[in-house]
Amino acid sequence: MGRVCGRVTGDVKTLNGDSVIARHAEVISTATRLAFFPLVVTGGEGAMVRGADGCERIDFLASAASLNVGLQHPRVVEAVREQAGRLLHYNAAYVYHEPMVELAERLVSITPGSGPKRVSFGLSGGDAVDGAIKAARHFTGRPKVIAFEGAYHGTTYGALSASSVSHDMRAGLGPFLPEVYHSTFDDLGSLDALLSARVPAEEVAVVILEPIQGDSGVQVPSQEFMHGLAARCRETGMLLAVDEVQTGIGRTGRWFASEHFDLEPDIVICGKGLASGMPLSAIVARAEILARWHAPAHTFSSGANPVTCAAAIATLDVIRDEDLVTQSRELGNYLIDSLHRLARLHELIGRIRGYGLMVGAELVTDRDAPMPAYRETAKVCWRAWQLGLLITFLRGNVLRMVPPLVITKAQIDRAVAILDEALTDVERGAVSDDEVAQVRGW
Repeated sequence: MGRVCGRVTGDVKTLNGDSVIARHAEVISTATRLAFFPLVVTGGEGAMVRGADGCERIDFLASAASLNVGLQHPRVVEAVREQAGRLLHYNAAYVYHEPMVELAERLVSITPGSGPKRVSFGLSGGDAVDGAIKAARHFTGRPKVIAFEGAYHGTTYGALSASSVSHDMRAGLGPFLPEVYHSTFDDLGSLDALLSARVPAEEVAVVILEPIQGDSGVQVPSQEFMHGLAARCRETGMLLAVDEVQTGIGRTGRWFASEHFDLEPDIVICGKGLASGMPLSAIVARAEILARWHAPAHTFSSGANPVTCAAAIATLDVIRDEDLVTQSRELGNYLIDSLHRLARLHELIGRIRGYGLMVGAELVTDRDAPMPAYRETAKVCWRAWQLGLLITFLRGNVLRMVPPLVITKAQIDRAVAILDEALTDVERGAVSDDEVAQVRGW
């Protein structure tokens, strides 16, 4: 067995960093943290995360696909330090500042879609989804919104209303935003049935979707579905908004996942990796959509903070200068090929899918009649964490692999070797049910 980084038995508070975990339990809302591991993060660099237990782990989570250029990239850190020394913040609803304008110029140049565009900044992917719904309703004068089953758009009320990936995230929180309807993802027949029977297209302001569904298990739609959806939007005047919060900024081997499907969306929603995890989101839309509404329809006192804008500009510079979009595509293919080789050794591994460095691998109990291997998935993630790999799972049985785009082949090789060891341990019964009793996942 390789180096054991964080093996624990019994109470998780036996780890170094136990005081932080205990204090967290006393003062932090239970709605804010998913139960995977008792890991107190103290630092890191690139694709390595350092914990209070003294272990450095390969990062296959990237702070939920937020750290596309890795932890503590020196150019991002320096940009933050330099901007903070000049101006920490002034409310952009009242003044102008150059980092906001420069970042907007950069975004309109790289987002998919033709013609003039404008940008509206916020703080998180969720509020950007809310803003996209508001802008679409205002522009079209139509009330209805169509989203898709399995979607995760965030936890602000508009985003939550459009989401349907998890019952837990919505339980007890209704009523939700009215006039939001859900169709089956990657199924044009379902969409057509919805439009013909319940939701007239002339009443729909916007169709919102993730070009690749992330938190439902890295679900990749067909080209036929995406092209058909775009055509229906063009024909009926429904706006098309793509939620690129997780899939954008180079994650899938293109600047934006929409490019894999030749989409020209009316609205592109950005967040997460845009500012290397700092609180910043952006709605990039056709200029006429964002030119018709008026402040304070979508303003935030902390929106377009100059420090976060500087971090975003530096992030985009790093991705461009280090050619991380190409690296994401090439290393994503390398990772998927490595996982297919691993699947030949382990019957637990079912379907593997993704684009670039956004990869999901199902764990199943029987490949011929696949049933989700829920408990085994939790055990694999737990053992991998113990051995030096930070990896999580979605929908109960899909291993989520979204490492920083700066990860190396050697680190991918080591990560796959750890997965091999973790799978072997789980298959031979070396990880007990008690060890993962607290692992609920997402």
